[in-house]
Amino acid sequence: MKLKVFLPSRVLLEEEAAMVMGEGPNGSFGLKPRHVDFVTALVPGLLIYRPVAGGEDIFVAVDRGILVKRGEEVLVTVRNAVSGAGLEELAEVVAGRFSELDDRERQVRSALARLEIDFLRRFMKL
Repeated sequence: MKLKVFLPSRVLLEEEAAMVMGEGPNGSFGLKPRHVDFVTALVPGLLIYRPVAGGEDIFVAVDRGILVKRGEEVLVTVRNAVSGAGLEELAEVVAGRFSELDDRERQVRSALARLEIDFLRRFMKL
């Protein structure tokens, strides 16, 4: 299978994979070349793939995103991802940096909600 991992600004990874494993909202899943076509959301966690050439599994820390398996292609689109680090370091990235981004996103949404409420109050006074 051809595994491609896309970030908003670039292609992070493009490899031939014999197996891909990930985690969706309903739990973990595994894909092999003859697996039926498949679409799922991804939750922050580890994407694991085994290169066709053999060797050890490779781990990629991914943020929320979408995975699509279509024919011989597995396309993964995520907001943020880290590759090429040790398993322990990737686990820390998922736990630390990705959750930190979620906290910032919550703060921004909260600020935006306050602005919208203030705008509506002022509009109602007119």
